[in-house]
Amino acid sequence: MAEQTSDRIPSPTPSYPPAPWRMVGQLWLSLFRVREPIDELRPAGVYGVAWVSYEPGSPLTYSELLVARPISTDAHGRRVSITDIWVDSPASVAGGRELWAIPKGLCDFELESVRRGPLTTTDWSAGLGRRPIVSATFTDVSKAMVRLPFKGGTWQPGIDDTGGEERTATLQGSSKALPCRGRWDFAADGPLGWLRGARQLASFRQADFRMSFG
Repeated sequence: MAEQTSDRIPSPTPSYPPAPWRMVGQLWLSLFRVREPIDELRPAGVYGVAWVSYEPGSPLTYSELLVARPISTDAHGRRVSITDIWVDSPASVAGGRELWAIPKGLCDFELESVRRGPLTTTDWSAGLGRRPIVSATFTDVSKAMVRLPFKGGTWQPGIDDTGGEERTATLQGSSKALPCRGRWDFAADGPLGWLRGARQLASFRQADFRMSFG
């Protein structure tokens, strides 16, 4: 079965919280249209690429970079499927893989966020050692927005950590969400180089989210 293979996987397996994970933090998301299929798990279509900072108040605190695409299944309806994902927490890697078949790997992150009045400017970067994956810059005023609810779900094809069994998860919570400006630079020779020529459609920020996942 195809899955992300270019990551550092921790060993031995660390402990992680039981599901559901009740998380708080910040999220930045951009939508891209990929014109040509990449492989079996990455067909042509619309993909969301997101940075997430899980903050104190969460059972695990860590940074995350993920790529996901919308899908529709007969058994589970409309959901998203995560194709590529990295975090900087070995416990999150283990939990994501074993609980939900999310193919998490480890990488290094840099995050800097500055707020001036209602405007927040945020710089992200991620790399595998000295090999860059992607960097991005966002500007938004989302913290001035009222809190609104959201709900969704994931479906993942089976991986070795689940014995090949597919897994689903439900996420729901609330956040202060608004469109924002986002600029991305995908490393041409990095694992997300296939997004370099994709058309960016829109960007959003979810500030101060509170979410249950599992």
